[in-house]
Amino acid sequence: MPMYKVKPLHGGGALRAEQLPSCMYRLPCLHRAAPPPQDYGALKDIVINANPSLPPLSLLVLHSLLCEHYKILSAVHTHSSVNSVPESLLKCFGEPTKKQPRHEYQLGFTLIWKDVPKPQMKFSIQTMCPIEGEGNIARFLFSLFGQKYNAVTSTLIDSWVDTAIFQLKEGSSKERGAVLRSMNAALGKTPWLVGNELTVADIVAWCALQQTGSTNAAPANVQKWIKSCENLAPFSSVIKLLK
Repeated sequence: MPMYKVKPLHGGGALRAEQLPSCMYRLPCLHRAAPPPQDYGALKDIVINANPSLPPLSLLVLHSLLCEHYKILSAVHTHSSVNSVPESLLKCFGEPTKKQPRHEYQLGFTLIWKDVPKPQMKFSIQTMCPIEGEGNIARFLFSLFGQKYNAVTSTLIDSWVDTAIFQLKEGSSKERGAVLRSMNAALGKTPWLVGNELTVADIVAWCALQQTGSTNAAPANVQKWIKSCENLAPFSSVIKLLK
């Protein structure tokens, strides 16, 4: 069937102009306002898988900090892939308290001790890819505080987080020494690694130092910074897990 038909012009009589269609077919208007995005509750339920042989201490510090800002429903479980978990890690969120109805909490935070090569974080949406790596998860959790940084500060924070994970925590002794010297220089100018306020860089770097046993060998400015961190309750609570 033709898309449109033009009447024949022969057959006698005066010629007349025929109106041709202005378009072949009608399309819906694409300039209408888009409907508001659906709230899938991605920030309401966080599940983290972590290996108990190398607990992600920075995530535990961030959990404590989040509890100071949000009403959080916390839970710790053990996956069947793990034979045993130390009692201290099973109670890393503190003693269980009387739970209220789920809808009264602002955020669900579940930690599962599981045999995984690196920490993994998932939202409540099944179709979303997990966030992998302690540094990446720490960045996300810290973003929940709503802090805004300019491009330069954000780049410095990201750089320190990567340095803490890949060189301070997983690097050689030579790399650790170089990082400690860089930290000492930075902390000689500001009380925290990036400016005058605590950032995720401080949390990840402090935890990396604790797990590598490098605190005693740290230079003077780093030692002072370590004490500043430990004066904060979320850090001091994690120290108990290392004893």
